[in-house]
Amino acid sequence: MTKLRLAELTSGEAKTRLSNRPTILLPMGSLEDQGPHAPMGDYLLADAIALRIAERAVALGADALVAPVLPFGGEDYFGTVSGGIALSHATLLAVIREMLERLLAHGLDRILIVNGHGGNTHAIHEATLAIKHADGTLIPSLYVWRVLYGAWPKLTGGDTAGKVGHGADPVWSVALALFPELCRPDMIPDPVPPSSIQGMAVTGLGAARFDEIEIGLPIEYDIAAPNGVLAGDPRRGDAAVGERAVTWLAEQGARLIVHLRDQG
Repeated sequence: MTKLRLAELTSGEAKTRLSNRPTILLPMGSLEDQGPHAPMGDYLLADAIALRIAERAVALGADALVAPVLPFGGEDYFGTVSGGIALSHATLLAVIREMLERLLAHGLDRILIVNGHGGNTHAIHEATLAIKHADGTLIPSLYVWRVLYGAWPKLTGGDTAGKVGHGADPVWSVALALFPELCRPDMIPDPVPPSSIQGMAVTGLGAARFDEIEIGLPIEYDIAAPNGVLAGDPRRGDAAVGERAVTWLAEQGARLIVHLRDQG
């Protein structure tokens, strides 16, 4: 059996395996409220998806290894979550930069970041842009939920209006597929009307509508999604759809690895 996790290699195995410049997948996520029915650690999903990508890449003939997941995401809208742990932008940026620098120092310049949290995107961009400016190394990142939001109509075969959002799909169906034992469908909250602040309807995390325009506001999850769900309907979650989504994403990620390997 081919080992797919970097942490599971012995040092002897690592010397041989890493000398061939495998692609290193670096999964990242967060520990935040995903709704009362879903596990808080969406980093679990990013890690599992990275493993599926690596498995498919190996099947296609491109070696790949999954590095240990970074479980704490960048702080954004979830500072009020009980039990949530987030990192400041400066800390997250330093961690990402140093992880990438250590991999590069060992000649591991084929890297794919598998990101599962929006609060990580700015730090990822800043760290990878600095590396590109320094020596030209291009490190791509795959923000899995952004990709799946765009692909959800195709994956579900229908209109997604009112179905996707925080605490709902695509995270919820993927969680049902990958970690059904951690999910609590019995705790899905009843729908509630959108929140408001100073007479303006809250339209998203950090956003509200005034008249015909949307404005940014310094509001967090406790105001935007007090029951843990925003915009979507988790009652429509489906493990079969989640499995189809993960399989599709693994294929896309594996093909990307093969493509980048062939570029040199």
